Amino acid sequence: MPAVSLNHKQIILGVCGGIAAYKSVELLRLLKKEQADVRVIMTQNATRFVGPLTFEALSGTPVFLSVFDPADNGAIRHIDWAQSAHAVIIAPATANMISKLAAGLADDALSTLMLAVSCPVLICPSMNMHMYQHLSVQENLNRLKHYGYHLLEPDAGYLACGEQGPGRLPDPPEILDILMDVITPKDLAGKRILVSAGPTREFIDPVRFISNPSSGKMGFALAIAARRRGADVTLVSGPTSLPCPGRLTVIPVQSAAEMAEAVLEASNQADIIIKTAAVSDYRPQIQAPQKIKKSADELELRMIKNIDILRELGKRKRPGQILVGFAAETESLIKHATQKLQEKRLDMIAGNIVGSTDSGFSADTNRVTLFYADGTSEPLSLLAKNELAHIILDRILDRCG
Repeated sequence: MPAVSLNHKQIILGVCGGIAAYKSVELLRLLKKEQADVRVIMTQNATRFVGPLTFEALSGTPVFLSVFDPADNGAIRHIDWAQSAHAVIIAPATANMISKLAAGLADDALSTLMLAVSCPVLICPSMNMHMYQHLSVQENLNRLKHYGYHLLEPDAGYLACGEQGPGRLPDPPEILDILMDVITPKDLAGKRILVSAGPTREFIDPVRFISNPSSGKMGFALAIAARRRGADVTLVSGPTSLPCPGRLTVIPVQSAAEMAEAVLEASNQADIIIKTAAVSDYRPQIQAPQKIKKSADELELRMIKNIDILRELGKRKRPGQILVGFAAETESLIKHATQKLQEKRLDMIAGNIVGSTDSGFSADTNRVTLFYADGTSEPLSLLAKNELAHIILDRILDRCG
């Protein structure tokens, strides 16, 4: 399955009359940044909060305001839009619109269009906490779930009315993230996937440590891609500056020993293990309890070997379990990657040469060669790490399952 992208996807953004309509402007900007073709449809009340001209300028298309717009020249716009849409987002969705959709009413442009929609729909409720918690609203939301709509629960916090509770529209990046989940096929549903990511830190004293430049981007991309495809994902991560992904289990660790403990314990329940973490091979034999002061001209550190987590996973691998590794090398990629593949009983290893600015540590892109247990290999072109993540998952399903 190719990486899910919004590039040239027809996305309809429905905007209802709530104070949170201002966030819809930012959501539209994010959708356009992802190269989506966005069409905006507003209720009349929504235009009291944000003018249609704002959405027209950002989307590049006229806003749909009325089924009886004379500019349509006889076209049945709500049918045309509904049939060509890849997804619909209603954000904010008011109690009034939720009630209309639950009852199948069609008395304005948005509710009329929704009766003709057959693509995935994401509803983002936003209203006063007492309105949201009202039994009728909750029953209507449950009915929409029964209809197959996807619902994003509102955030809790201070509301425009001054009260505090559930009802806030989530921030646009979260809505976009949920939309990507919604439109991604769930070919990994029922699979339990364990991913390790990031660097480890081996402390010399309380303020100094030995580490490496791993950013965790590849591992995070794999964890998010697997979650989008329906897997139950556990991510064991060393220290990174990346935002913690939602809707999966994240276990933060520091040292190689901590990572080994977390990974080996989680591996017992995993169907697929993908180890991208750059783990320190050695650690200081003694960690100074206090900061080492600069005094002598030389400082000698005695290092001892850490557990080889991937080798241990290979020893413990049970029948049917899939084990995938990564090999970041500076030379002789084929030799070192295939040796690692064989010695550690891997089903697949992704190898790359580090050092260039567009591949490997910290970069948003990577160029890898996939080596398989049957002796074959597959060089890949330079790819964004989120695209590469989906290709690796594809190969796991196609070649290793």
